[in-house]
Amino acid sequence: MNPTIQRRRLLLATTGALLLPGARAQAFDHTHAAWTALLRKHVQPLRGGQASQVRYAGMAADRAALKAYLDSLSAVGESSFAAFGRAQQMAFLINAYNAFTVELILTRWPKLESIKDLGSLLQSPWKPKWVPLLGGKVSLDDIEHAMLRQRGRYDDPRVHFAVNCASIGCPALREEAFDAARLDAQLDEQALRFMSDRTRNRYDAAAGRLQVSKIFDWFGEDFRLGHRGIASLPAFLARYAEVLADAPADRERIRSGQAGIGFLDYDWKLNDAGR
Repeated sequence: MNPTIQRRRLLLATTGALLLPGARAQAFDHTHAAWTALLRKHVQPLRGGQASQVRYAGMAADRAALKAYLDSLSAVGESSFAAFGRAQQMAFLINAYNAFTVELILTRWPKLESIKDLGSLLQSPWKPKWVPLLGGKVSLDDIEHAMLRQRGRYDDPRVHFAVNCASIGCPALREEAFDAARLDAQLDEQALRFMSDRTRNRYDAAAGRLQVSKIFDWFGEDFRLGHRGIASLPAFLARYAEVLADAPADRERIRSGQAGIGFLDYDWKLNDAGR
């Protein structure tokens, strides 16, 4: 056979293989570099990363890049996603939630005071199924609750410190994408950053009780699933006694599970660096 024809056939066969679902799954950028580039440019960490604000004006200016990243997420089909490893799936879903939330904010920015303004009396902004993902249309709630929080799937309460609802009360939007290769360390750091923020989690010595984020009230059951041997909310909070209180006696009360627990009001104002 003519060598030129052979080369052409080999090229066609290789191209065809790259179009197979499995090959597409391998081709997906699990470092989410495009999302990291946007986050590093437009997320402003506060208090050493305990909180963050978003430069939505900058995100709006780079909206074409944001949409290109969102399109790359939407191109992943259900079968390709199923072939991802556990950490790859979790990183994918967390990044998707955060990136599509930014896109949702931009649909009404700058005339927006809170993400809740995008909802109504009959429906929250997290309910509409507008996100093109895994071959269908899903809601932000679907990503968080039906996928990330689905019982028996990941059972990792640290996702609550990773997903960001574009609000001041929410754990910080991380200044980089979640990456499967470093996911465990990133989730640990996110948890520590959030728990170290005394504006949202602290021990009230005068009252003799912990005052923690409303997140622990809404999703307290997720901290009883046995992740890393933790089977209760007090047991989880005990791990952060050093950052929740200053006095040794107060820290010991937290570690021993003797401290009462109260929940702080949630601040739904937009986490916009321009305000």
